[in-house]
Amino acid sequence: MTKKKSYIGATIFDGFKRHLNSALIIKKNKVVEIIAEEKVDPKTEQVVLAGGLLTPGFVDLQVNGGGGVLFNDNPSLENLSKICEAHTKLGSTSIMPTLISDSPEINKRAILAITDALNQPINGLVGLHLEGPHLAHKRKGAHEESFLRPMKELDCTKLEGLAKIIPNLMITIAPEAVSTQQISRLSKAGAIISLGHTDCTYSEAFDAVDAGATCATHLFNAMSPFGSREPGLVGAVLNNGKLFSGIIADGFHVNKISINLALRAKKAPGALFLVSDSMSTIGSDQKHFFLNDRLITRSQGKLLLEDGTLAGADIHLSDAVRYMVNEVGISQDDAIRMASLIPAQVLGMESEIGCLVPDAQADFLWMKNDLEIEKVWVGGKEQS
Repeated sequence: MTKKKSYIGATIFDGFKRHLNSALIIKKNKVVEIIAEEKVDPKTEQVVLAGGLLTPGFVDLQVNGGGGVLFNDNPSLENLSKICEAHTKLGSTSIMPTLISDSPEINKRAILAITDALNQPINGLVGLHLEGPHLAHKRKGAHEESFLRPMKELDCTKLEGLAKIIPNLMITIAPEAVSTQQISRLSKAGAIISLGHTDCTYSEAFDAVDAGATCATHLFNAMSPFGSREPGLVGAVLNNGKLFSGIIADGFHVNKISINLALRAKKAPGALFLVSDSMSTIGSDQKHFFLNDRLITRSQGKLLLEDGTLAGADIHLSDAVRYMVNEVGISQDDAIRMASLIPAQVLGMESEIGCLVPDAQADFLWMKNDLEIEKVWVGGKEQS
């Protein structure tokens, strides 16, 4: 019979509130409960922590790579394992590998690798994020323009089938390249439709939401901006309670004042959440790499194409959490929630990951008071 374990000595944040002088009780790979320390059964195996904070593991819905591996470069089971392992060690216990617009062959290999990996399964893998190729040329960002194209009937049919196979399939699309009918079909098939790399109007964004879109990709970046006469996608995100949106908090992609204003303006119940948009450099000492045969250089916290375009980010989610607290000025609890519970809500998994409630996965972090990660547990097992 599997025994329970209790974790005491640290303040516990369960994704909703803090618990002082309490114990996190784990059995096998699940959370049992959080109770007062004095109520812990003395027969329970006890892990004593020297202060700090116990929190849910982070959930990252936009991960292009890690551990020296870029998903686009070689979409394989082995590389997915390397990416997941790199992010797990850094606190992201659930990730969505992200394929940037690429050739049909790379797309096919990526889908095969993900379906194989989900049958294993690989710790931390929760789905697939397809960022393109149905995006707007005007807002291509670091995407290779030759791969961008409107969605055709065959594309839509294939993605409908894929959404029924992959538990969480997120697809970043531009309304200019995908019709509302296609958005509706994909949403009904179970895909999470995210608006991004688009120059759409406020009205077009709302039409996409009415058709089934529920998310936006990296707010402010590669999208129509908020203006005095045309609110754009930024305005739609902030003024539509049905939309969630990822945001890259690295000090380069979005000014901290803009982040603060967006947080205050966002209409609920939709909310902003943190994404890393990390490339292969995370968890490695890489100085440069290639995306679609284009050189990307790692320089002073940024990843840049040769023309100076930002190409993903050189952070992991714990970096983003600390930035939100230390630079943007929000509370630790709110920052942690943006990296855990809220992205879990986007997936409809808020009772399974991103929180420490009864029957949730026992994925949790022990952090110092300054939010530096000391230890990581996945499914109740401490990671080395």
